[in-house]
Amino acid sequence: MNNPDQAAADQAAADRGGVTRRMAFKVAAGAAVAGIAAPAIAQGMKDKILIGVPSSLSTPYGVADDTDHLNGTKLAIEEINAAGGVLGRELDIFVPDVDKLSPESCRQAIAACIDKKVLAISNSFLFAPIPALDESAKYKCPYLQGNTQRQATEAYKANPDKYSHVLQTDPSEVNYGWTYPVWLKKMEETGVWKPKNKRVHIVSEQVGYNQTILRAAKEALAKHGFEPPILTDIQYPVNDWSPVIQKLKEADAGAIMINHWVASEFAAFCKQFVADPVPGALVYLQYGPSQPEFLELGGSATEGFCWSTVLGVYGDQRGQDFRKKYTARYPEFAGNMGLVYTGNGYDIVQYLKLAWEATKAPEDFAANVKWIRNNPYRGVCGLMNMNNAYQEAVHYPDNGFGNQATELEKGMSQLFVQVQDGHHKIIWPNEIAESTLKAAPWWA
Repeated sequence: MNNPDQAAADQAAADRGGVTRRMAFKVAAGAAVAGIAAPAIAQGMKDKILIGVPSSLSTPYGVADDTDHLNGTKLAIEEINAAGGVLGRELDIFVPDVDKLSPESCRQAIAACIDKKVLAISNSFLFAPIPALDESAKYKCPYLQGNTQRQATEAYKANPDKYSHVLQTDPSEVNYGWTYPVWLKKMEETGVWKPKNKRVHIVSEQVGYNQTILRAAKEALAKHGFEPPILTDIQYPVNDWSPVIQKLKEADAGAIMINHWVASEFAAFCKQFVADPVPGALVYLQYGPSQPEFLELGGSATEGFCWSTVLGVYGDQRGQDFRKKYTARYPEFAGNMGLVYTGNGYDIVQYLKLAWEATKAPEDFAANVKWIRNNPYRGVCGLMNMNNAYQEAVHYPDNGFGNQATELEKGMSQLFVQVQDGHHKIIWPNEIAESTLKAAPWWA
């Protein structure tokens, strides 16, 4: 069982680490806002091309992802400006604060971008996307984001004229649920994991994003012959995982999914779980471990845990080159950079550059949106092909539920990752795997 004093000390250290990282980003982002205020006001002079990058500056959640997205954006802009800009014009950014969970704050962040007359908006994600989309529809500059939410892309499908300018650069969250049992079967085929039963225990947060994943997982598990999942609810913030772990032990499922999104809380879960684990269980953590805080705060307790992302920097040569370039620019993240929105922020700016150079008219919003839709782009995170009914990136691998690619280079690959020797290693799909599944410490 856990040593209560040590657990308290570990959590205190985790809290301090998370606060330190969040405060560092607030200072850096605040400086960025101050530095670009004058160029933003001067947009009417047409000497700069301004990109709006709504980012979480004052809330404790979302900071890690927005740090990554903003850094990737800045890296791309620095490269482009050093090479002469776009059509002889410099790129610059405007960074309004946003509370991702507040519909009104999401709307206001987009309104602030419109007030600054940005020529495009690049955003990691918002948990209240529709108010933001509605506000952006008053202006219709290209709005490229990694919201990962079918709710938003269904809004486009239902009203493509209103939301024609909104392009989701990654597949939607439904694919987390739909692909999960496919991955379980692939891991069983390796022979490394030998499931003790067909039971799956899913622990889910209550935000709409996680509930959508839960519904998709239930649908897919039934299709692939698994038992109806055992369900446990959690509510952010999770201050103590002990009651959840007790339920996991009672159910004794062969596979466990923690359907959450906060890296620091995943790290706390790992510490408590490894002290009193479910023997033999393959434990999958949805998305959150992609954030640098996970390894920073979880340390050796994260070894053997698996996770995935529908949007992430590949481990191929292009992806490895980007990782080296990113950590050279931001050495504080060397050895533990974020693997999702770093690449997404970078890819979005590069995609916009291609569109603006092709149309030769950055102010012609409709022309640039049309060009992006009709010209898929292969970046460090795979192929962005949004020319479909949802105007979202096509997903790979094919999980049988639609808007799927059957070949790696015709879609954006979901990356399944395991922590091995203190590092994230892609273990599936096999075409871009950096390693293979290894036995988790609690399987012995």
